[in-house]
Amino acid sequence: MKDAFGLPQSLLILGGTSEIALATARRLIVRRTRTVWLAGRPSPDLERAAEQLRAMGADARTVAFDALDPGSHETVLGKVFAEGDIDMVLLAFGVLGDQARDEKEPALAVRVAQTNYTGAVSAGLVCARALQAQGHGSLVVLSSVAGERARRSNFIYGSSKAGLDAFAQGLGDALHGTGVHVMVVRPGFVRTRMTAGLPQAPLATTAEAVATAVETGLRRRSETVWVPGALRLVMSALRHAPRPLFRRLPI
Repeated sequence: MKDAFGLPQSLLILGGTSEIALATARRLIVRRTRTVWLAGRPSPDLERAAEQLRAMGADARTVAFDALDPGSHETVLGKVFAEGDIDMVLLAFGVLGDQARDEKEPALAVRVAQTNYTGAVSAGLVCARALQAQGHGSLVVLSSVAGERARRSNFIYGSSKAGLDAFAQGLGDALHGTGVHVMVVRPGFVRTRMTAGLPQAPLATTAEAVATAVETGLRRRSETVWVPGALRLVMSALRHAPRPLFRRLPI
């Protein structure tokens, strides 16, 4: 169960090698989290991540999970919840894709959409139902400011995150009053392996900063968290910018 500050004893990460998710897990383990499930495709990286969390004193376990195989989600995730209550689910999987390449090869663009949106809808609904059945818990969804308004430079990724964000908001409304808390996290440019080699955007942040914001949001039972917070005002302005002007902006 969560403590008086809303922090979890047990954590399930969907996307178990995500740098943001692992930074969040480390932060929560220092506070009070004791059991961590890392769900992802079996790999040496997944096992190394579990070992690192065990070294911090957590009971870290791995489970084979594939966002692109929604037919398996109920079975795979159902087994995790059958082991005991999960206080927090962190939906952290996603791919950036390659905009120029994916525009030319639609099948690759579809893979981005299926991973970031379709897979998240499936896993999110399965976890939401399990959290509701146990009567408590938080579902934290890693969205992105890219979903606020699709940009020419990454509209495939941005559109998938827009769909995910809208889904998570609607799911939060559907679960209101059930004891399940849904929190949408919208980071800007995060310096991780996924963004390595890309030009750094203004207001860039780190995985550790996102983890800190997640903890703060859990304590406050926030519904939406921006990282950094200044992006809320920036994206509000961009969202309402006239389209001819928006097209000319160097973003």
